[in-house]
Amino acid sequence: MDVESAWPKYPDYRIDLVPVEGTVAIRHGDLLLAESSRALRLEETRHVDRIYVPEDDVDWSLFTVAEGAHTVCPFKGVADYWDLTAGDDVESTLVWAYRDPFPEVAGIAGYVCFYQERTRVEVEERWPTDPPGRHRTRRFPGWGDQAELTRLMDVEQVAPGRFVGPAYGPTPRDVVEGGQLLGAAIVAAAKSVPGKRVVSGYVTFARAASFTEPVDVAADVLRDGRGFATVAVRIDQGGTFRSGGTLMLDAGAPDLIRHAAPMPDVPGPEESEPLDMGVSGRDLRVVDGAYQPDPDLVGPPEISVWCRFRDDPGPQHLHQALLAQSTTHWTIAAAMRPHPGFGEAQAHVTLSTGVLSTAISFLDDVDVTQWLLYTNAAVAAGRGLAQGEGRVYAQDGRLVATYAVQAMVRDFAVRPAELGLDSSSAM
Repeated sequence: MDVESAWPKYPDYRIDLVPVEGTVAIRHGDLLLAESSRALRLEETRHVDRIYVPEDDVDWSLFTVAEGAHTVCPFKGVADYWDLTAGDDVESTLVWAYRDPFPEVAGIAGYVCFYQERTRVEVEERWPTDPPGRHRTRRFPGWGDQAELTRLMDVEQVAPGRFVGPAYGPTPRDVVEGGQLLGAAIVAAAKSVPGKRVVSGYVTFARAASFTEPVDVAADVLRDGRGFATVAVRIDQGGTFRSGGTLMLDAGAPDLIRHAAPMPDVPGPEESEPLDMGVSGRDLRVVDGAYQPDPDLVGPPEISVWCRFRDDPGPQHLHQALLAQSTTHWTIAAAMRPHPGFGEAQAHVTLSTGVLSTAISFLDDVDVTQWLLYTNAAVAAGRGLAQGEGRVYAQDGRLVATYAVQAMVRDFAVRPAELGLDSSSAM
């Protein structure tokens, strides 16, 4: 079958092949269809990411050639298909391959791809510090990696007091979390007053930002004294106000007095339940499995979560930004826990939820490559609002940060599905 390549007409079109770190396993029900440590992630303009695995790593005894099934991609070539014929039901055209791809994507020759919408694609992620046999299982596709999350919050200075946070790209639910904007505000303030450390901030989230466009961050130094500095931060996108607040920075001083609320006695990270929120390079463990989507499971309005990152981001303000980013994750779920019929799975589907404001204080230096315990209590809910209080402890018991979150939990006037919007969440 002759196919005309579209590459000459669209030279700016992008298809990138990125090696997948870890072992990829693809399953359909209880059947293991393929397993590979040589997989590639195909990133294509205006398309969802796909995983391609070498043909040799597929259990072909489970498949039959789909006679006459072919499709044409103007950027890859002609695809041939196979049906899954093992098991109880036949899954037609579940896997495909470009046997003779165009030169621009020659790297997919000898590889095949499965519909991730009809299979379960998981990546076993191993960290350099892991003991033998230890890994984390991530569902594919995920949101992204620690490096990408850090890049989005590490805003770049383009003029005095003016910064830009880069775009991420299309996502199923195109809404930037408030915690990411809080992290960007922390970085902008720290870069505006070198030599001082962010010690507190209060940021409101007035309107959702999109992942598909950059954000503009204005940081105005209201006062820079010998001991303290105050910075007002405003975040806009497309000329529209999205978020803003005030942050305080400190030059530092020795202890005159010191005490802190003790770390709660909870199971450690190794005894807690792994939670996959789509960010590779970040390990989340939920104490007592308290973060549950099931609206029929009830419990006290509290959630405790262990968190650590794989890589050292460098400057202390990036450690602070990564710590702050997930402070907005837990309050809404904690507020719904005591109430039968309400659960995290309903957020953005049948319930309109979102973080409205966050106040954070940093009490000590932070190392996000070590386990941090987030303790979250939803202290009140009512009138469409939920209020949470949180503390962050290092594993050695030091209290390194505190935060307060106000969020909304309300009925939709019009549900997202009726507007044709995707409600899935990420990060």
